[in-house]
Amino acid sequence: MSDPLPPDTPPSDFIRDIVAQHVAENRYPGGIVTRFPPEPNGYLHLGHARAICLNFGIAREYRGRCNLRFDDTNPVKEDLEYVEAITADIKWLIAGWADHCLGVKAKGDLPNAQTLDGQRDYYAAPAAAGATATEPFFASDYFEPLYQFALELIKRGKAYVCDLSPEDTDLYRGAPDKPGKDSPWRNRPVEENLDLFQRMRAGEFPDGTRSLRAKIDMASPNVWLRDPLLYRIRHVAHHHAGDSWCIYPLYDYAHCLSDYLEGVTHSLCSLEFVVHRPLYDWVLEALGLPRPLPHQYEFSKLIPSYTLMSKRNLLRLVQEKVVSGWDDPRMPTLAGLRRRGITAPALRRFVIGTGITTYEGTVDIAVMEHVVRDELNRTAARRLAVLRPLKLVLTNIAPGDVVPCQATNNPQDENPTTRSINLTREVFIEEDDFAEVPPPKYFRLKPGGEVRLKYACIIQLDEIVKDTAGAITELRCTAQLDTRAGEPNSAKKVKGTIHWVSAPESVAAEVRLYDRLFTVPEPGAEADFFKVINPHSLDVVRARLEPALAAAQPGESFQFERLGYFTPDAVDSKPGAPVFNRTITLRDTWAK
Repeated sequence: MSDPLPPDTPPSDFIRDIVAQHVAENRYPGGIVTRFPPEPNGYLHLGHARAICLNFGIAREYRGRCNLRFDDTNPVKEDLEYVEAITADIKWLIAGWADHCLGVKAKGDLPNAQTLDGQRDYYAAPAAAGATATEPFFASDYFEPLYQFALELIKRGKAYVCDLSPEDTDLYRGAPDKPGKDSPWRNRPVEENLDLFQRMRAGEFPDGTRSLRAKIDMASPNVWLRDPLLYRIRHVAHHHAGDSWCIYPLYDYAHCLSDYLEGVTHSLCSLEFVVHRPLYDWVLEALGLPRPLPHQYEFSKLIPSYTLMSKRNLLRLVQEKVVSGWDDPRMPTLAGLRRRGITAPALRRFVIGTGITTYEGTVDIAVMEHVVRDELNRTAARRLAVLRPLKLVLTNIAPGDVVPCQATNNPQDENPTTRSINLTREVFIEEDDFAEVPPPKYFRLKPGGEVRLKYACIIQLDEIVKDTAGAITELRCTAQLDTRAGEPNSAKKVKGTIHWVSAPESVAAEVRLYDRLFTVPEPGAEADFFKVINPHSLDVVRARLEPALAAAQPGESFQFERLGYFTPDAVDSKPGAPVFNRTITLRDTWAK
C-alpha cells in the first residue's frame, strides 16, 4: 500500500511557507529541527496527532529531524506509564512515514553545563538510515544546565528568589485589567539571591516557601510577563531524574531552553501559547546566548466533534469507570484508536487533511470516519461472520457432507484472490436476516421466500421450528445447489443476498460493537458531560466467525461482510477465545 502522503506532494500551510522561506535563505545551515514535546501526564489523543504530523512532517519534507522530548518538569502529575505509552503511540503513528527523521540521543551521558558555550553538541546529528536507537529526549536530562542558566540570570540581575506564598504570588500578579505589584523581595542583592537559590537546591527549605522568579515587568499588559515563576520547591521523586532534585523548573522556562539545547529551529505550539511567546523570547534573549535562537510559531488545535480533548476530563472517564482505561476503544486517545483498529495511515490522512490554520473550529468526526472507511475498504480482507446467530438446516445436504465454495478476499485489488469456504448441512445466519412476518419490501429470508447465501447458492425456506415457548430454534431450508457459481442455474436471480457461516466449522467469539461515546457534538460544552454519554456506545455479542479468523492477529483489519470493519482486540483476545472490536460501521449511522 502506498503512503498517503508521498514525499513529492507535501501539504501547504502558512508554517510550511515560513520554513520554505528560511530554507531558501539558508537561515539554518545545520538543517531544520523540530520537536514534539508532550508532558507525560496522560495519554496522547487526536489533538496531539496534528502536532505530531506537523512536526514530523516538516522534518520529513526537509530531510531534517524531529525530537520526541518529554517536558517532564512537574513530577507530581507525571508517570513512567505515560512515557511508555506516548513513546509507543508516536512510533506507531509515524512508522514507515517519518521514523527516519526521529531525532535520537548520542551515546554517552549528558555533561554538566558550566558555561553558556557549546550546548549544541549535546546530541548527535540525525540517526543514519537503519539506526535502531530511538530513546526519547527528556527535559529532566537538562536539569543541570537549566540550573546553571538560572544562576546566570540571577547574576545578570534578571531573576530573584521570592518568599511570597503561592497564594500571595497570585494575588500580587493582579488581573488582565489591573497591574500587579512588586514582590517585597524583588530587589534582593544578587549575592543573597545566589545563596538562597543554591540552598533551595540543597533542600534546605520546605515546599512553597520560596521560588525563583524572573524580573520583568509587574505592570505588563501580558500577565505572563509579570515576574513569572522559573523554579519552585517540590520534595518529590522524579520518574526519570530520581531523587536528585527538589527544585523543578516551570514549563515556560524549561521549554525554550530545551529547544535551544537541542538546536531546534522551529518550535511549533498550539494557539494558547501565543501569549507565552514573549516570555519564550525573553528567557533566551536575557541570557545573551551566542548563536541563532529557536523561534515559536503557533497553530490551531484539532478539535473533533463528539469527543473530549481535555486530559483532565479523559482522566475522569477512566477514574469513574465510564471506560475501561486510557486505551478503551471509545476513547479519542491514540492508544484507544489503535486498539479499535484505526490504522496509522488513515489517521495521518485525516489529520493532514484538516490543514494547519490560526483559527479555532470543530472538525466533524464524520470526516475521520469517512477516511477510515475509505482506507479499510481498500486494505481490509473480507471475511464472513454472524453476530447474532440463527441456525439454518439445509435438509438436502447430508450430515457430514461439505459443499466447497469460493469467497473473495480483497475485491478492491487489481488481482483479487479467493479462499475456500464450506457450505454444510447446518449454517448460521443473522437473526435479522429472517422475518416470520416481513415488512413491505423485505428481500431477505421469509416464509415461502428465496434468498442467496453469499458465495454459495440460493435457498428456499420450507419450515420454521419452534420450542414449546414459541421461540424459533431453527429454520429448515432447501439448498438449490445448481445455482452455485459454475452450475447450470447460477444465473438465477433473487432480490436478497445474505451472509452465513458453517455451524460445525465456525469459531465462537466475543465481538464488541463500539460506537461514539457521546450523543452530542460538543460534550465539553455541557454542564455535566456524563449526562450525554451514549448508552449504546458498547454492545457485546457472542458471534460465530468463519474458521480463518481464528488465526487473526491484533493489528489486522477485516471487513465482516455486510456488517462493518473489525480487528482482534490487542488486550483481551487469546488463542481459542478470540475477541474482536468493531472499528467502524460500513455506513454512517449518525447521518441526519
